[in-house]
Amino acid sequence: MTPIQVVGVGLDGAAGLAPAHLALVEQATVLVGSPRQLSYFPQVKAETWPLEDPKATLERLQQWLRQGAAGWAVVLASGDPLFFGLGRLLLAHLPAESLTFHPHLSSMQLAFSRLKLPWQGATLISAHGRSTDELVTALRRGDELIAVLTDPTHTPAALGRLILSLQLPSSYQLWVCENLGGATETLQALSPRAVVGRTFAPLNVVVLQRSRQPPIVPAPLPLLGIPDQAFATFPDRPGQITKRDIRIQVLADLALADGQTIWDVGAGTGSVSIEINRLCPQSQVYAIEKSLAGFHLIQTNQQRLGNSNLHPVYGTAPQVLENLPDPDRIFIGGSGGALTPILQTCAQRLRPQGIIVAAVATLEHLHQMLAWENPTGSPSSNLLVSMPASDPARWQVDLRQIQVQQAVPVGPLTRWQPLTPITLVSLRRP
Repeated sequence: MTPIQVVGVGLDGAAGLAPAHLALVEQATVLVGSPRQLSYFPQVKAETWPLEDPKATLERLQQWLRQGAAGWAVVLASGDPLFFGLGRLLLAHLPAESLTFHPHLSSMQLAFSRLKLPWQGATLISAHGRSTDELVTALRRGDELIAVLTDPTHTPAALGRLILSLQLPSSYQLWVCENLGGATETLQALSPRAVVGRTFAPLNVVVLQRSRQPPIVPAPLPLLGIPDQAFATFPDRPGQITKRDIRIQVLADLALADGQTIWDVGAGTGSVSIEINRLCPQSQVYAIEKSLAGFHLIQTNQQRLGNSNLHPVYGTAPQVLENLPDPDRIFIGGSGGALTPILQTCAQRLRPQGIIVAAVATLEHLHQMLAWENPTGSPSSNLLVSMPASDPARWQVDLRQIQVQQAVPVGPLTRWQPLTPITLVSLRRP
């Protein structure tokens, strides 16, 4: 038997241990644990070491190992010691061959079992003594099920404030699971807004479940800058939407006027098309999307937010552009790997004094677009670049990179959280 036995224990204490694990505790020479955990075993004969100063306790265990004392030591840990628990610290300071782990049910296992939620695909995050960066990434990605281990700083109320501050395109319900496995176990389902300002038991797990309900249209709906949350989005990719701050700049760069014909190529959920449709209700807006799911989302968002002059078009660009009327303005939000052919077609069809605006997120696509604009690679004066030989016209080119940072709460403080930088390439035809 290895000299140090690490035994997971829950809030039910000795009553929740298997007989073999209970025997390890009862027959140990040394018993290490938090004061709460040691209180579960008042009759134990072992020498007890309260785990109040981890550094001092680890040094004491190291010395105990070097002495080669008889018997074994039991280290009590919460739930599964190797799941965001004490096990990692023990392995960092003690020889692995001296340790044996006996996991108990983790608080996350208990939370999902109480909620009756399959959790094999859940995102599991610890905010206990850690930053919320991983949680922010999961929320922006739109993960369907997220479980969070909290701490006195990252409380359920703090998580609610964080979710509200991110202005996510999808909504979440919070399950606050308190004192799991104990006599005072409690489960509460709350909205992010309802959880703010409330206090909970220190021992809690928060499960965030993404809502499948249709988004609520805010009233009154702004004429410009519709909140991301108002749009129906892809269920598996709710964050895949041209964000509000980017949309507003796109609309400005397009220099819109009512009565124009506008193409939105790679329209996705149709967020840019909807904004144009509301600002210029007499313009004919064609939202082109190659995925059937996106096409249906555009139709849904049109019914909820737009009017009949928005025309969802299902098909792959540039082929599907052939039967559309010549445009005055073009926005390229996605290209599906066909950026150069799409640009060629748009350049041939765009009316005089027309404008193309493309939103580019990667260096490769930016390089591809700049290479198309200026195939000779020679420097251009005053941002005037030559078109390909097939089109002798010249463009006025404007490059603008947008880096949006949102203020997010970090416990009682606030810091900036950046979004992905987007480069807007505007091409104006004389």
